[in-house]
Amino acid sequence: MIRWGTVTTTNAPLPRILEFAAWHLEQGAQRLYIYLDEADPAAEAALSAHPKVRVSTTDAAWWAKRGKRPEKHQARQGRNARHANNRKPEVDWLAHIDVDEFLLPERPLGEQLAGLPPDCLCARVRPVEALAAAPDQAETLFKAFPLDQTARQRAAEACFPTWGRHLSGGFLSHVAGKLFFRPGTDGLDIRIHNVTLGDRTNPGERPLPETELGHFHAADWAHFLAAYRFRMARGSYRAELKPQARGEGAVSLNALFAMIEDAGGEEALRAFYGEVCTATPGLTQRLSDHGLLRRRTMNLPALRARHFPGAPES
Repeated sequence: MIRWGTVTTTNAPLPRILEFAAWHLEQGAQRLYIYLDEADPAAEAALSAHPKVRVSTTDAAWWAKRGKRPEKHQARQGRNARHANNRKPEVDWLAHIDVDEFLLPERPLGEQLAGLPPDCLCARVRPVEALAAAPDQAETLFKAFPLDQTARQRAAEACFPTWGRHLSGGFLSHVAGKLFFRPGTDGLDIRIHNVTLGDRTNPGERPLPETELGHFHAADWAHFLAAYRFRMARGSYRAELKPQARGEGAVSLNALFAMIEDAGGEEALRAFYGEVCTATPGLTQRLSDHGLLRRRTMNLPALRARHFPGAPES
């Protein structure tokens, strides 16, 4: 029987961490390695109460034993994932994902991973990006993208007519996806989207086409706006990143958002969000016409209550 789990570094609010954990436990995860980026006694207590969750608080004492705390959160994520890799393996595969990313398998993940050949040290899951929807909507809607670059750009411009030429597949977040890797692999260096072993990048990589990664990157306007400044300065919209789209005239997300704000401030940014990130009837129809609309019933609060009864709700 193939056992799998996840490794995640987070400073998210406790309810979001519990929903992430509950979803993956429901999908059959045997271990969840959660590294708290800041001390959070309530989160540590609630998570540690579950027998399949392993919690590490990466406070000053933690980093004092491991050298200086990396300044960039991306580097801390990699260091923590390598820590999970180097401990005594309790599972056969680990997915290095964030707390706002949810594995969406079409059939049990253990079965999918069991079909991978022995020389495959990593397996890639591609993302779908959550759309903001009405609070009473039972389903979560996601936008997907074609793997073929030409088809991706054509679909982006058709589905997102104002901004699509600047957005790879209409996404604000990564399209590279995330990896499962085999824990206990000596010398494996784990980054955000890739792993290396010696001079080999992603040794033996295979796709997992029956699993998508539901990314709640901008699931509602308040969430998007709260993360926006950090992402512009230090995160996924920072200035040094290249344009996502490859079409003529495409600009980076940093330049695009700066242009939008210069033109109309927060109101213009809100209009952009309304076109690109909101499940309007027009957008969902266009996505559906291109085979790029995904629907999932997730019911995360109920799963949280099932797997973490009595845990704080805020």
